[in-house]
Amino acid sequence: MEYLIRFAQAHETFRRPEIQALATLAGVDVEFVSYDPFSPYALVKVQDERAARALIARSILAKDIIEIWGQGTTYDELHADVRRRTSDRWAAYNDVSFRFTVDSFASKRSQREKRDIIQSFAYLGFDGPIRMKDPDEDFWVLEEHTSDVEIARVAGAVSDQAQETTQAMRAGQLEKIYFGRWIASGSRDLVAKYDLKKRRYISTTSMDAELSLVTANMALAAPGKVFFDPFVGTGSFCVAAAHYGALTLGSDIDPRSFRGKEEMSNGKPMALMLNFQQYGLESRFLDAFTSDLTNTPLRDMQFLDGIVCDPPYGVREGLRVLGLRDGRKDEIIVDGVPAHLRPGYIAPKRPYGFEAMLRDILNFASRTLVVGGRLSMWMPTASDEDIELEIPTHPNLEVVSVCVQPFNNWSRRLITYSRLPEGVVAENKFIRQRQDNPNGVSANDLNAFRRKYFMKNSKKDAEIQDHAQEQQVHQ
Repeated sequence: MEYLIRFAQAHETFRRPEIQALATLAGVDVEFVSYDPFSPYALVKVQDERAARALIARSILAKDIIEIWGQGTTYDELHADVRRRTSDRWAAYNDVSFRFTVDSFASKRSQREKRDIIQSFAYLGFDGPIRMKDPDEDFWVLEEHTSDVEIARVAGAVSDQAQETTQAMRAGQLEKIYFGRWIASGSRDLVAKYDLKKRRYISTTSMDAELSLVTANMALAAPGKVFFDPFVGTGSFCVAAAHYGALTLGSDIDPRSFRGKEEMSNGKPMALMLNFQQYGLESRFLDAFTSDLTNTPLRDMQFLDGIVCDPPYGVREGLRVLGLRDGRKDEIIVDGVPAHLRPGYIAPKRPYGFEAMLRDILNFASRTLVVGGRLSMWMPTASDEDIELEIPTHPNLEVVSVCVQPFNNWSRRLITYSRLPEGVVAENKFIRQRQDNPNGVSANDLNAFRRKYFMKNSKKDAEIQDHAQEQQVHQ
């Protein structure tokens, strides 16, 4: 059957992959009949209403799913399609309470216009009571109008045909109309529940609630699964995975990130636990410990169902791993006590390469993920080819999806991988080109993204200064 998904107009490249991930989790076959990242509506085919509810129940980026009764570019076409598809079903809704909702994207309808639209469906013959609150059935009319964004997108094309199309378009023009029966809502209310502004313990690097929950969905977090964040920080991903029932644990190179600076010195329980206590998720938090992927105490075996992480990019500061710069392994003694046994101990660190970190994450995932387990990892990128990084690949990990969150002059990607069975090699179309200097010792040597990022921005700053000086000369 055909259903219409109504999306939030946010994180457009994440929406379809999230629905596909949820379909995998629910065991639902979903086919996208039509999808446009610039539109809030997507037509899909699923088996039945039960499957539709299962598909949408956990979605963070989808608002609703609606059973399609008809569609058209005009109301005449719409009514004809409704009669053709559903005339044999109208009698089943004669005596139930109902309401109609008119929703217009990129335009507005007056109350009188909405009333006229609703009256045009009088032929359905519904005789039950109209109930605006908690009706038995909720029927939706959804209009899609041409938006300014759509016009700008078409105008950006170079073909003459595209330019002619742009001239014929105008903002607010009615493009498509859908009519259907509302089935179920998504879970966008969770964004407010887990809002960082209400969180007890956060830092400047805490991932926002919406994308944390989406990341957990991409990685298929669910009851009975074990999830790990090797860059746990204040635990945003672990909290999101725990919400969906997964048992979670994490590690971080700096224990102050998850223990808290005060807790490090006075022996109090780790500050990270405050977030799990806030949401009643203590039983789903296993532990957090000081470690990095090159020095991990975790067993080298396939036992993790999911790995979710936002690795440090090393732009503000150079990347580090545990260890000494000169490679010494002598135990450090302070006042006769080994340093690592003293309260508030912070382990020493040495420089680390960005490409090496990505390679270590993928190798770690290959060794520890169960077959079908997923790694959802954030990674920086940019629209500028000079500083864009290729998507890293591994023969045992298949790239499932790549989503992009744009910023001003750079972006970051959420890359999701699935662990393949032994003997199966991934046919990834993405090829990673090594850019690190293997003999480097400085932060720039070891991080191509950092080096190119600062070079590019330094060039831009110089151009701005030159322009300002020219303006002063002219004045």
